[in-house]
Amino acid sequence: MSKLPLLPTTVIGSYPRPKWLREAIRLHKAGKISDEDLQEAFNDAVITVLYDHYKAGIDVPTDGEVRRDEMVEFFAERIKGFKFYGPVRVWGTAYYRKPSVVRKIEYNRPMLVDEYIFARSVSYTDNLKITITGPYTIAEWSYNEYYKNKRDLTFDLAKIINQEMRNLVEAGAKVIQIDEPALHTRKEDVKWAVEALNEAVKGINAKLVMHICYGDYSLVAPYLNEIKVDQINFALKIYNYKPLELLKKNGFDKELGAGVIDVHNRRVETPEEVASDINKILEYFPPEKVWINPDCGLKLLSRKIAYQKLVSMVEGTKIVREELKKKGYSIT
Repeated sequence: MSKLPLLPTTVIGSYPRPKWLREAIRLHKAGKISDEDLQEAFNDAVITVLYDHYKAGIDVPTDGEVRRDEMVEFFAERIKGFKFYGPVRVWGTAYYRKPSVVRKIEYNRPMLVDEYIFARSVSYTDNLKITITGPYTIAEWSYNEYYKNKRDLTFDLAKIINQEMRNLVEAGAKVIQIDEPALHTRKEDVKWAVEALNEAVKGINAKLVMHICYGDYSLVAPYLNEIKVDQINFALKIYNYKPLELLKKNGFDKELGAGVIDVHNRRVETPEEVASDINKILEYFPPEKVWINPDCGLKLLSRKIAYQKLVSMVEGTKIVREELKKKGYSIT
């Protein structure tokens, strides 16, 4: 990785698809444009997202996950042993194709390497982050019609995720984020789910980040230091930063990825609000161990609002950096 400033800014992963990409996907499904044309649209969207991140001033960007419809569905489509029956209602009018495991799962082929290589070729920084969904979340958000229990399924998924991450490192990936938003769903699963996660990241020579978001952090808090990653990022803004006390109480000692942007609210935070929130975080953790990010992915917002939120996040971070510089910190 290239050297980062104090309080590095990053994103969680997803970013709104440009309108023209959504139209290209619709036309492709209708058989009106070719696979090649759709691939070109995806590539152009990656360039666009990275340019938005560049303009906003993000230190550790992603490709916006623009090639992925959904974080579990994408991987289930590419792992042998999954089957899709149809869409399942999540909430409101939101649906996704919930996968089902119908036989022993197997690693098929690299799932993210090509998209990482392309994104790296057009990225403005080598501090490019690639995201991958973790084994427990894939298992929890799928139907299990084959394995004796979810634990066995999760550990098999951990082997597959580990292989994919090894391929990414071989392709040059330096920052890999493993997304486990379901990790703190069921108290009775957390201990072995953490063991499976550690199997997934075993032997991976990259900066490793884990993302968890909405739910009861107290279920996973006692296990956080056991997770063999460098950083864990959390949704904090939506909880008014109350989990900071929980993390401190449990002796959390990894890098903290601090969510300071509410991704479910169209209101754009001001830089001054972001700066104030970061200073709350610094009452609990030293600036050398804090990264700044939104609570979660930005894909459900409009592109305009998502971009404005990132600009405010970066500008607010700059305010705090200048304050820290006056206190004697090196910010570069």
